[in-house]
Amino acid sequence: MSHEPRRRGNSMAETPYWDEKPLEALTPAEWESLCDGCGRCCLVKLEDEDTGRIYFTEIACRLLDVTTCRCSDYAHRRRKVRDCLKLTPDLATSLAWLPPTCAYRLRAEGRRLAWWHPLVSGSPETVHEAGISVRGRVSLTETDLKIDDYAGHIVSWPGKSPRGARARPVPGTAAKSAPGKSTRKAPGRPQIQESR
Repeated sequence: MSHEPRRRGNSMAETPYWDEKPLEALTPAEWESLCDGCGRCCLVKLEDEDTGRIYFTEIACRLLDVTTCRCSDYAHRRRKVRDCLKLTPDLATSLAWLPPTCAYRLRAEGRRLAWWHPLVSGSPETVHEAGISVRGRVSLTETDLKIDDYAGHIVSWPGKSPRGARARPVPGTAAKSAPGKSTRKAPGRPQIQESR
């Protein structure tokens, strides 16, 4: 991990790459390290075809390990789950359904990572301890139900930040507005969002 010193007052303080570099400038390893392991993006999402509103469900992608909150086959996920998206800097600025706690979204909006993020805390457990992750909140996967039953499992918590979990703007950057929408619709029923 590279850190570049930045002068603050009379002392030198290091600015971590995740606060300093724009998303487009991150190395592949730095990009992957931004994922906090919460699993919220791996929840099935539904779209109201009349309003375009996105709803989170308490239903996990079949590849999500609900204990670790990580993909059980990350390297092959896009082959096994056709709707799984490869998140890019462009998508991080345009996907409205990214959770408000998502590090990619926070950085795209010019905000710092929260205290519980593993890069900040130094521990992969703080994302769970802070109540950010899906651990203990999800017991169903998409293979447990018929798609017509998904709407009965809509929940609001994945689209909210728990109290005390919010991130602050990075000094010297203007906070950007929330990402716009990028969705896919199917006639006749709510649509599962393309990414989990």
